[in-house]
Formats: sequence, C-alpha cells, structure tokens
Amino acid sequence: MSLLEIVLIAIGLAMDASAVSMTAAAAGYAHQKRQVFRLAFHFGLFQGIMPLLGWLLGSTVVSYIENWDHWVAFALLAIVGGRMVVSWFEKDEEKLKSDPTRGWTLITLSVATSIDALAVGLSFSLLDVSIWLPCLLIGMITLILSIAATQIGKVAGRFLGKQVEVLGGLILIGIGLRILITHLA
Repeated sequence: MSLLEIVLIAIGLAMDASAVSMTAAAAGYAHQKRQVFRLAFHFGLFQGIMPLLGWLLGSTVVSYIENWDHWVAFALLAIVGGRMVVSWFEKDEEKLKSDPTRGWTLITLSVATSIDALAVGLSFSLLDVSIWLPCLLIGMITLILSIAATQIGKVAGRFLGKQVEVLGGLILIGIGLRILITHLA
C-alpha cells in the first residue's frame, strides 16, 4: 500500500471527527485552546489506536464484529446527537453537563467516530500491511483536521447562533445514519 493511499484513507477516516469538531465549536463548546486540544487529541488518539486494535484482532473475529459495528456507531452518535438537540432547550447552567469536549461525552464521540478505523485496521491485517505508519498518519491527520474544523466551526457559530446546536445534533445523527445505511446496503 502506497503512502498516498494511506494518507487518503486517513483523510477519509478523519471526516467524521472533523464534522463533530466543527459542530462542537459552532455550538460554542470548543472555543478555548484547552477544549480544542482535548477534542482534537482524543479524536486523533482514538483514530490512531483503533486501526491497531483492528489489525491485532485480524481476520479471526471479523465475522463477529462486522455484524454489529455499524449499529454501535449509529447508537453512540444518535445518543450524543440527541443530547445536543435536547440540550438546546435546557438552561445554560444545565448545558455544561453535556459539553462534548469533556468526560464520557468526549469518549463516546471518540469511539463512535473511530469505529470505521477499527474496520480499516482489520482490512490492513487481511492485506498484510504494516500497521505502524498508518496508525501514526491516521492519528496525526485526524488531530490536524479536527483543529482546523474547530476554527471553521467558531466562525460558523457566530453567524448561526444557538440554532447551530440543533443542527449539530442532527448532523451527528445523520453521520450515524450514513454509517448504518452504508453498512446495511
């Protein structure tokens, strides 16, 4: 597998995390450097580790995972997206509980956006591809694109206001549906 192919795969895998990063920033959650770093770091870390886990699992468990991985990704994204839509109706004090740059919400988003990377790692093992460079590139590219996406999201949030949180939640649910439909089709 060529370096260009690995970079293109990494960019493709980073799109879900970038969309979530943009949405979080547009909704006002990722405006501080610490929040941006937490979001980008976790997305990059999970995107970099999941292919390694998939590669280690190898072809022995592919048949067990492929039947439900898309359902897990959909459920996680739908739960977080639904929470964002519901939080639009909450008071500002209550919103701090659902900050996507902290706690279990961040972990949930990190896992949900990196399940495809697990599948890529499985395919790398079947193709007998060395995993170390792809893991590093996937993680770093995700981190960089997530940071860039938060910057775009900050600008979009200024123009769209509070409604962007509902839009963001719907986008997360849409990403989950896309994953589900892609795997079921």
